[in-house]
Amino acid sequence: MRLLLLLSVAAMLLGCRTNESPEGQVNDLEISTQLKSKLASHVGLSSVTNISVNSTNGVVTLSGQVDTKEARAKAEALARAVPKVVRVVNNLQIVSRKVGAKCCGRSSLYC
Repeated sequence: MRLLLLLSVAAMLLGCRTNESPEGQVNDLEISTQLKSKLASHVGLSSVTNISVNSTNGVVTLSGQVDTKEARAKAEALARAVPKVVRVVNNLQIVSRKVGAKCCGRSSLYC
């Protein structure tokens, strides 16, 4: 019984471990918050909804879709300018939005 209890406690402690200190977690939260705010004001609110920001140990990963290569570069530059950012991984994809694309002939729900 005692062995089972020790194994349970050990499993809980190992399961709760992170590779980041509480201070690092706060820094990452601050980085993400600051970057999202900068993206909203400089890149535009419509683009921000398509950009995911993840910060771990000061490494910022940008992912999602933007309309232009300029927006992609601007998002990366903004991320680099945030205090405590160590590195930026830019995984943003450029997807051009075609206006006036032809429909298949059915209701627009099927296009």
